[in-house]
Amino acid sequence: MNKYQVLLGTIALSSTLLVGCANTSKVESDVQTLTGKVDQLATEIGSIKDGQSKLAADVADAKAEAARANARLDNLATSYKK
Repeated sequence: MNKYQVLLGTIALSSTLLVGCANTSKVESDVQTLTGKVDQLATEIGSIKDGQSKLAADVADAKAEAARANARLDNLATSYKK
């Protein structure tokens, strides 16, 4: 009886695996679609990172110019007397 159950379980498992693998073309097309979407997102992330680094450089330049302007104003304020 135990051998019969093991044999029956093995047959059921094998048939389940074969049925699950019968639809590989749809899985492959889904994987290709997802791969394309991942590639597109990677490209978009790369362009966003480039834009962010350019903005960071612009912000650093603006901060330097603001500090320079504030230093000039501080120098004017200290030399001005009523």
